[in-house]
Amino acid sequence: MKIKYDASHMKFMSFFESITKAKLKDCFVDKNNMLFFVVEQNNIAKAIGKNGANVRIINEKLNRKIKIVEFNPQVESFVSNLISPLKAKDIRFENKILTINSTDTKTRGLLIGRNAQNLRNYENTVKRYFDINEIKVI
Repeated sequence: MKIKYDASHMKFMSFFESITKAKLKDCFVDKNNMLFFVVEQNNIAKAIGKNGANVRIINEKLNRKIKIVEFNPQVESFVSNLISPLKAKDIRFENKILTINSTDTKTRGLLIGRNAQNLRNYENTVKRYFDINEIKVI
């Protein structure tokens, strides 16, 4: 999938990199109007900043919710980073289907969301980088 950016995304990316000094891989807005920043491997600490200082600065300046995710070439590790702070007991990828085994019913509900809205957002995000058909939560 080819990723294209418009002028607003380029501004967000430039602003993010100037504040955090972290290498950015991608930037996009999900269906809940949350701004996602995907940083390169081993750049998450630099992106968040000491005690979350960079996150607070970016939230204040942009006046919108953001999520910073660390990229990983292994789909299971990337999904673990994506769903953080939620924890999964097990994440498996077989036959283009990603299965997340949740630790309890509350976590399962948060992963799926109302009308499977959260699950579809996770699916769309993962499909930007990996060839998957769907995500299942059990």
